[in-house]
Amino acid sequence: MSTKNLKLPAYGGQALIEGVLMRGKKALAAAMRSPDGEIIIVTEELKGIYQTNLRNIPFLRGLILLWDAMGLGIQYLTKSANIQTGEDEKIEGPELFGSLFVSFALSIGLFFVLPAFLSELTETFWGWSPWYSNLLEGVIRLFFIILYMWGIGKMKEIERVFAYHGSEHKVINAYEAGIELTPENISKCSREHPRCGTSFLLTLVIFSIIIFAIIGPLPMLWRIVTRILLIPIIAGISYEYMKLISNHLDSKFVRFIVRPNMALQQLTTREPDLDILEVGIAAFNAMLKLENELLEKSS
Repeated sequence: MSTKNLKLPAYGGQALIEGVLMRGKKALAAAMRSPDGEIIIVTEELKGIYQTNLRNIPFLRGLILLWDAMGLGIQYLTKSANIQTGEDEKIEGPELFGSLFVSFALSIGLFFVLPAFLSELTETFWGWSPWYSNLLEGVIRLFFIILYMWGIGKMKEIERVFAYHGSEHKVINAYEAGIELTPENISKCSREHPRCGTSFLLTLVIFSIIIFAIIGPLPMLWRIVTRILLIPIIAGISYEYMKLISNHLDSKFVRFIVRPNMALQQLTTREPDLDILEVGIAAFNAMLKLENELLEKSS
């Protein structure tokens, strides 16, 4: 039976090293192919912030779920890397927090602070108006993001990860279309998906241009401070926007305005082969099984 007209849960996930992580409301599952070809599956019940009322508060839920997802993402990226190397070391506690902090610091510095600094120079030396300077800041930020995605996509190891990213999208697209989940079937599905994190980044950049333009001229120090402090607000707005449009994809207008978001995913996904699709299906089926078991237990 087709599920096109049914209200389905918004499942999502991310690519791992030789694996895929799938996340539901109550459960997650990661499927990772070991060097000997075996698919190793790890499942986990989602607890903590996922089961509190905070996850239902508009604008706040986006930031909370994004932060938590990054924490889980790093943990499972570590697990997938350990499977490939045969190591059993885990990044936990202070090490995990340190990894998250460094990642956030580098991202904020490259994609927020540096564009603000460079655009400020146009006001200082060329006499540009703050409005044009803020617009240039957004363009620089978008350029850095696209350049970064394009650059890492040229690495062979990352190309494999991007193929698993494509597998994740194809599996979810097939499920939402009511297509039987076999590698041959879902190979025909699109590797683009409107709820992708790549789309979220583009949306965040667009809203940052609007919000920073509204704020107007500021001294250099305050300009940088506002760029950092307003990230949670912009992320929350971007999440709500993504959630809104994902619920109205039957509209031609909505499908039109999300085309840039979808096109950007060409940089972060690759066409997966049947073996990679098999891993994506294994992760999704394991997540769905545990999700249903937990739902039955709580009902």
